[in-house]
Amino acid sequence: MRVTLVSMPWASIDAPSLALGILTSRLRETLPEVDVETHYVNIACAEWMRSTLPGSSGDDYDFFALRSYFKGCGDWVFSSALHGTREWNVESFAEQMNGKISPRDYDICMRLHAGAPEFIDAQAASISATKPDLVCFTSTVQQNVASLALARRLKEILPNVRCVMGGANCDGDQGAGFHRMFEQMDFVVRGEGERSFPELVRRLMTDADLTDIPGLCWRKGGESVANPMSDRLLTPAEIPAPDYDAYFSRIETTSVASWFEPRLVLESARGCWWGEKHHCTFCGLNGSMMTFRSKPPEVFTRELEDLARRHKVMDFLVVDNILDMKYLNTAVREIAERGHDFRIHYEIKSNMKFHQLEQLRDAGIVSIQPGIENLNATVLRLMDKGVSGVQNVRMLRDAESLCVSVSWNYLFGFPGESADHYLPVIAQLPRLHHLQPPGGASRIALERFSPYFDRPELGFAARRPHRQYTMIYDLPESDLHDIAYLFDTPDKGIESTVVEALEEALVVWAQQHHSSTLTHQDVGEAILLTNTRPGFDWHQVELRAPEEVLLFRMLDQPRTEAALRTALGDAGATVSKILTEWQRLGLVFTDEGRHVHVATTAENQQLCRITRHAEEAVA
Repeated sequence: MRVTLVSMPWASIDAPSLALGILTSRLRETLPEVDVETHYVNIACAEWMRSTLPGSSGDDYDFFALRSYFKGCGDWVFSSALHGTREWNVESFAEQMNGKISPRDYDICMRLHAGAPEFIDAQAASISATKPDLVCFTSTVQQNVASLALARRLKEILPNVRCVMGGANCDGDQGAGFHRMFEQMDFVVRGEGERSFPELVRRLMTDADLTDIPGLCWRKGGESVANPMSDRLLTPAEIPAPDYDAYFSRIETTSVASWFEPRLVLESARGCWWGEKHHCTFCGLNGSMMTFRSKPPEVFTRELEDLARRHKVMDFLVVDNILDMKYLNTAVREIAERGHDFRIHYEIKSNMKFHQLEQLRDAGIVSIQPGIENLNATVLRLMDKGVSGVQNVRMLRDAESLCVSVSWNYLFGFPGESADHYLPVIAQLPRLHHLQPPGGASRIALERFSPYFDRPELGFAARRPHRQYTMIYDLPESDLHDIAYLFDTPDKGIESTVVEALEEALVVWAQQHHSSTLTHQDVGEAILLTNTRPGFDWHQVELRAPEEVLLFRMLDQPRTEAALRTALGDAGATVSKILTEWQRLGLVFTDEGRHVHVATTAENQQLCRITRHAEEAVA
């Protein structure tokens, strides 16, 4: 049996598909007689863009892969191929995108939409020439429509070929909906595929019964059948190391090699240990698989080393939702001790301490996504994040001191928030201009699988499928509801004037960040502070009074004014005066009565910043 695995646009081209890498390993391990090959159609798409769009670049591809998901541009591009007409909902797209994307991005969308049918025809011809028996599509984010379009064309060329789709877009009701509405998909695998997909292949080889494969959607007498989802999650031992040979063979000859530097994708855990206890109200990322499971530390370490050795790549993207804290004294320590020059990205919780961040940095985990999301404690409680605003600022400060890059976005739009939760923070943002700014501010979306979606009483009772789906699919709203991940709902939380103030303040932060510093040196009897932030007209300050030195050291961690007064004893009466002066100088951040100083350590800050900015420019 010949099985063809396919990675469609708009998967990022700078990394192999983890899902297909794992399925390749799993098939070769369990069914060695099966002939497995992988097609990276996403890379072919980038090559098509380069050849047909003069002056195009990797940034143009990344518009679809990374920046347009909430607008639906990537799926709409291939809707012309899915529906068989170049004019598919062109007017609707123009109306929805008016003022939402740049003229350049709009022009690229229109030109790709017009050429998508020919691109899909070419890819179908290439794949069908290998005479596959089963074609497997992995679908995450904006890969649905390209996958459906290619599957439809393949079955026109090879009527006996069978197509299957899986991935995050196929979880739960979504997967059942896609299978019911799109007959070109013979099967949809819902949930984790390491166990069920090889079993599907095995039974197709012998025409065996499919009724007990957990989560599988299949057809009986032309009707869609959805087997019950599995209640037995995979153990870490069942998750093999991915096989990325096909990806690296493909990029050896690509014409878009200058568009990216390849990196390796790996997972050390699935699920979210925080979400098991407190599911963040807006988050739908884990779908039906919240239960946290992590690989044995020695297995993860071995996989890192083996992949780096095999592919001569040292950059890793670890796709876990959250770091297993036990790894700090196992895998993280071992990687650091072995002295590798890895550059690893990880998602972590934002209340980690300085010494824990230092452990990560020493192991090469120099890029983190801490889930900061907001700098006000009340709004963070509405999210059920389990952290405070001052803890998030401390995270930004400590990461800057350690030269660790932080990825984050400022989220708003939560039921129960008000201007009072934003205006005091906005007023303090100039104090933070030396710390890493967010990528921007975004109103939260209503996502399937999130508590906000599952529990309408939390504030989002009115909802309908996001407007992008009506310009992409030819389906009634009731069917769109079954396949949609994003939903339109009336705005909640802060009003437009506060949103504008927040967005403007964040733009200034981003503009002034590269020229802003605030560092401190603790020399024993004094604290020496140096400032270049444009919003403050001082360059150097020395704290020499004993109570000031003690107070500054205490504010390395968030403290209340009452706690500071108690610590200073007889000198406690001066705390309010000192804090007022430090707020004028921009030395502290305050939220809900708690304070933390924002000055980074002075050692090598400029060198770290230059290095990080150089790496970001290359990326």
